[in-house]
Amino acid sequence: MPPTAVLAMFFLSALLLALAPGPDNLFVLALSAQHGKKAGLAVTAGLCTGLIGHTIAVACGVAALIMGSPVAGEALKYCGTAYLLWLSWFSFRAGASEAAAETPSLPAARLYGRGIIMNITNPKVLVFFLAFLPQFASPKYGAMAPQLLILGFLFIAATIIIFGIISLLAGSLGERLKTSRRAQLVLNRLAGTLFAALAIKLVLFRN
Repeated sequence: MPPTAVLAMFFLSALLLALAPGPDNLFVLALSAQHGKKAGLAVTAGLCTGLIGHTIAVACGVAALIMGSPVAGEALKYCGTAYLLWLSWFSFRAGASEAAAETPSLPAARLYGRGIIMNITNPKVLVFFLAFLPQFASPKYGAMAPQLLILGFLFIAATIIIFGIISLLAGSLGERLKTSRRAQLVLNRLAGTLFAALAIKLVLFRN
């Protein structure tokens, strides 16, 4: 197991990375603003469940095999792109047809599933974990797989903290904006634009 100093440095780095604007925290921000704090927390839980999958994949060496296969990597990327475009279309449609009324809340299970799909279908997360986690692991600390698992779960803990705060803040703001029909329309369209931009960024990704 890595020493406490290494783990502390890793956890601080993970907190800073979770704060940096990226697809996942922007996704949480948009859905929290659209559907409220509980929606953001449900999406965060889904994203972190996806991170568990990535952590296990890296620790077991599966991630390297997937990213070493052009077909598998491209399939993941295009699935993620299609999903983001679908969310963009849904947001624009909601903005056009439901702005006059309060946006209906989505079931927590559906939002949780959205988080999982968003994370699992993003090959950038696998590439990041493959590059980042091993920097804080070393054979002199023991077997590599347990170290990578510990680091992965520390990263998830940092993600829960930061994304949870984003969910609460954006959700509170979104709930205030829902009292204005025009603000709700603008919010839905901004979310749709954000999802479309993330889709374009993902489809242009090269590992």
